[in-house]
Amino acid sequence: MDIKIGWLYPKLMSTYGDRGNVICIEKRCQWRDINVTIIPLDQNANTDQFREVDIIVGGGAQDRQQELVMRDLKGAKADVFKEIIENGIPGVFTCGSPQLLGHYYEPALGQKIEGLGILDLVSKHPGINAPRCIGNVVFELTASPLAEDIKFMIGEKPMVIGFENHGGRTYLQSVQPLGKVIKGYGNNGEDGWEGAFYQNAIATYAHGPLLPKNPFIADWLIQKALQNKYQDTVSLAKIDDSLVIQARESLLKKLAIDS
Repeated sequence: MDIKIGWLYPKLMSTYGDRGNVICIEKRCQWRDINVTIIPLDQNANTDQFREVDIIVGGGAQDRQQELVMRDLKGAKADVFKEIIENGIPGVFTCGSPQLLGHYYEPALGQKIEGLGILDLVSKHPGINAPRCIGNVVFELTASPLAEDIKFMIGEKPMVIGFENHGGRTYLQSVQPLGKVIKGYGNNGEDGWEGAFYQNAIATYAHGPLLPKNPFIADWLIQKALQNKYQDTVSLAKIDDSLVIQARESLLKKLAIDS
């Protein structure tokens, strides 16, 4: 078996170490003898390259870099990107990426950045004097069927650990939230929700990077990608995650959260 990971604008959207999400998926595939190819989906990529990926990973960016990405991600590229998300290609999008997938992002300074409109949400920066949302974030996955799938995989309710650092605030419309905030700000620090989930696309403000701290999400992405590609039921070989589990328990204890 093999998987092709589409890395969304790696030079422009890799703030806060989100390349670690790509590395995590790659390693967890390789440890299971699944061949991996990483395809940069950037200014030099064509629509055929977008269509051949099995998983998409998008990271964070500053406002200027997001504007450059959206200038390039228009026309045929935007159409194909929307098409593969609608067709159920799994993906994980952190920080600035979910803002690009929404209807628009209003920065603190400058013009509104129009998004792709894949996710029914909007993001706004409350102003240059507004405090940023910074710190550890913990939330319980509630999005369906993601939460049910992962609970079946790990045998318990899925708790996600990350680190958030964002000035923008995201407001969901008809799209379902990814999870319920237990610790931290989440989408906007007001409604108690974090992220969004649509088709098989995971959108979240959680960095860390996200997947090494929550390898069950990486495994869900891999399993879903293989099932889509080979049109068959896939069971992933177990990986010894004892060190990750210990680290998660330690952090949850530090944050005074029952695991």
